[in-house]
Amino acid sequence: MGDIEIRDDRAAGRLEAVADGEVAGRIEYFVLDAPGRALVPVHTVVEPAHEGKGIAGSLARELYSLAAREDSAVAPLCPYVAKWAERHPDDAPAAGPELIRAAKAWLAARPGRF
Repeated sequence: MGDIEIRDDRAAGRLEAVADGEVAGRIEYFVLDAPGRALVPVHTVVEPAHEGKGIAGSLARELYSLAAREDSAVAPLCPYVAKWAERHPDDAPAAGPELIRAAKAWLAARPGRF
């Protein structure tokens, strides 16, 4: 496998890992504006042919880096990203409970969005 390129498709709400010209994995997310700005990952998907190559972890790391560059928090609703954050506390500052509650409410108000 060649190098992995990670690109942010903000309009589609996807952070994509591209390997050999194809999307190997992605994190689906939305942007929360209140009570504070946060990127909210909902699902992490790695295509079966690319599993076990560290793609999901690379995506999670880039999501937190992207949030830091934008001075945003990350409020992980995705179980994978939440577990990754627990294992990498220096790279993944915890979101406050009010952000998590607001992210859950945003998602609940939009059934079928993810």
